[in-house]
Amino acid sequence: MCCAHWLTAAVKAEDLGTDVERARERGKLYNDPEGRHGTMSYFLDLFIATCDKRVLAKDLAQRTADDYRRDIVPLKKYLGKLLPTQVSPKIVQDYLDLGKELSRSVRANRERACLSACISWMIRNDHGNINVNPCMRASGIKRNTETKRERYVEDVEFNGVYTHAPKMVRAMMDLVYSTLQRPEDIIGWGPWSIKNKDNGRVIRNKQGKRGATVDIAITPSLDAVVRALQSEQEKESDGKVTSISQPLIHTLKGEQYTYDGLCSMFRRAQVAAREEIPALKDMPPWGFYDLKGKGATDMWRSGVPIELIQLLCGHKDKRTTEIYIKARWRETAAPNAVQIGA
Repeated sequence: MCCAHWLTAAVKAEDLGTDVERARERGKLYNDPEGRHGTMSYFLDLFIATCDKRVLAKDLAQRTADDYRRDIVPLKKYLGKLLPTQVSPKIVQDYLDLGKELSRSVRANRERACLSACISWMIRNDHGNINVNPCMRASGIKRNTETKRERYVEDVEFNGVYTHAPKMVRAMMDLVYSTLQRPEDIIGWGPWSIKNKDNGRVIRNKQGKRGATVDIAITPSLDAVVRALQSEQEKESDGKVTSISQPLIHTLKGEQYTYDGLCSMFRRAQVAAREEIPALKDMPPWGFYDLKGKGATDMWRSGVPIELIQLLCGHKDKRTTEIYIKARWRETAAPNAVQIGA
């Protein structure tokens, strides 16, 4: 039997549906055993609960809600005990500057954006007795400078790291390079992502960032990667049916890897490649996203029409794809060959 859960705050009742865990979390906020009511920690948690509600209503992407949930963790540590009226532009700028000092400039920018979204929501709903967002540029905030992603991974770098990477990292490298999809999307792929279409098979991916759905043809080379992963699943399941529910990229327990976990393994493979391959001893670091750029650039260099690359990337505008590629590859300009006096 299914029952709905209701939470009452003051004179307002909130229908939480049948999700017991969500009802408990909301209850903790209202009961407030730690005395956080009215602090930024309280409102950040309430903001996330509201985001979850918007996801259920299909008014917010799940990926955005997940990003916000990650971003509030350091925000709560830094300003969780403050009242909303105490969060000044100076405090926000100090947070950005600290992020820069700790070599996490980009992450600090993303967290500022999360804080700004939370405070805008508070203003719209008359929470916290504030009417100005201290995170906006109009308040004098200067975000950390972000360097455009222009890294082109050379073949020798790819092959060197590949040989030192564990099995699942190699598979991720192959899938990102071949499909040009976001690594965060790929780690969620499983048997359920493979569909029959037009007398063939495709990987159907709903892109978490743009929401576009892309059907990627399973070519012989991509099929070899997928079949190797499925074979690995069958060996690990030992004849059981558990492989059906396992993602393609999975831990020894058959569970989905976290993106941070895969990146950590990837960095270790790069360290090993630098130590053991003389030609790579000064290799700059690179990530899975750089393989997405390498794949798109290599397709363009081999003559694949830009429109097909755009379709695979899920870009709405062809100019976005052109910038994405050409930021990584510059044509060599010929010098002036005209002789003086000729």
